[in-house]
Amino acid sequence: MNILDWSRLPPAGRALALARPAEAHDAERRAKVADILKAVRERGDAAVREFAKRFDGAEPGALTVPAAELDAAWASIADEERAALTSAAARIEAFHKAQLPAAVRVETEAGVTCERRWLPLDTVGLYAPGGSAPLVSTVLMVGIPARLAGCPRRVLATPAGKDGKIDARLLAAAKLVGVTQVIRAGGAQAVAALAYGTESVPKADKIFGPGNAWVAEAKRQAAEDPAGAALDLPAGPSEVLVVADDSARPDFVASDLLAQAEHGADSQVLLVSPSRALLDAVAAELERQLSDLPRAKIARAALAHARLILTGGLDEALAVSEAYAPEHLILQTREDEALAARVRRAGAVFLGPWSPEAVGDYASGPNHVLPTGGAARAFGGLGLESFLRPVTFQRLTKAGLRAVASDVEVLSRVEGLDAHGRSVLLRKS
Repeated sequence: MNILDWSRLPPAGRALALARPAEAHDAERRAKVADILKAVRERGDAAVREFAKRFDGAEPGALTVPAAELDAAWASIADEERAALTSAAARIEAFHKAQLPAAVRVETEAGVTCERRWLPLDTVGLYAPGGSAPLVSTVLMVGIPARLAGCPRRVLATPAGKDGKIDARLLAAAKLVGVTQVIRAGGAQAVAALAYGTESVPKADKIFGPGNAWVAEAKRQAAEDPAGAALDLPAGPSEVLVVADDSARPDFVASDLLAQAEHGADSQVLLVSPSRALLDAVAAELERQLSDLPRAKIARAALAHARLILTGGLDEALAVSEAYAPEHLILQTREDEALAARVRRAGAVFLGPWSPEAVGDYASGPNHVLPTGGAARAFGGLGLESFLRPVTFQRLTKAGLRAVASDVEVLSRVEGLDAHGRSVLLRKS
């Protein structure tokens, strides 16, 4: 793999080094996704089935999975799988339960009481990728906070295989977290069904969960449509950036890069270091570990647009990370705590050699649904509050209204909104 010397790159070269894969901004994809959304909105279940057959070779039949099938899946999986799901779920629940935001009640003036209460979303759409890598962990990450938030309708969509069935481990996870309905559908057509509703799928208020570029684009378009559904955050193809110095173990660093690269050919991995020796060692270690990696073909496709970047020091390495705003940031340096204190743009940060990003994907507790594509500049990862909405409540006594009336009268006159002022004067008299 080529090593890029940051100090020798012109501004255009630096921008290119930090560019996401070009296909993420494919105009043709945007047009095709718009057609899928339109078809599902107009023809419902029939369109979802047609796209499942066209894109996945699947014949899903009835879109809703019977509850008995979830029960059977839970009973059918291996004991070690059931135990791992249960213990991981317990940690995820513990971390998210602690996030419940407190209500606020303030008397801003005598007789003027203002509150801010957190209310659960009514219907949430939960998306979990399936296919070659059934992401049971995503079912935990979206299902657990939805339940803890008190959302009454929690609808999970995940693609079926060519046999029309969903992986039993995915269904078992759905059973464990208590989703209220499971839909056999994936890709943009699943997002469309959740966004607009069909004969089988209730319309969601908001859609949660990561996916490939098609899913991310469908969520974006549905969120821009007033008739669609809000999105949780921009969560598309996976990415990781590692900042490491010469104290880092090359095999550890390479394994973290491959853990992201194996997600898909559109994943992106970057290693930024002031140590040329480390960069060379990691490049060699990547080849060694790829030799027996089951998903080596996928990982190699992702590594084709990977970046190994040489910097003049850790300060410059952190500046590169801040410019990129990664979904996952791994700090494997002698100064990881000092560097972490300066991080402002990252979805999730992993400190030290014993904190591989994979633990965050599965079992440590924080949510693995994180902003990608540079969205970490403005978005954080999924949390319990993502499934809630804050609503303010106000109550004024007659004395309280009189205390604020003059301010309202003056300001409404400044804005030329006379009816506002009159609504207060009428009560003041």
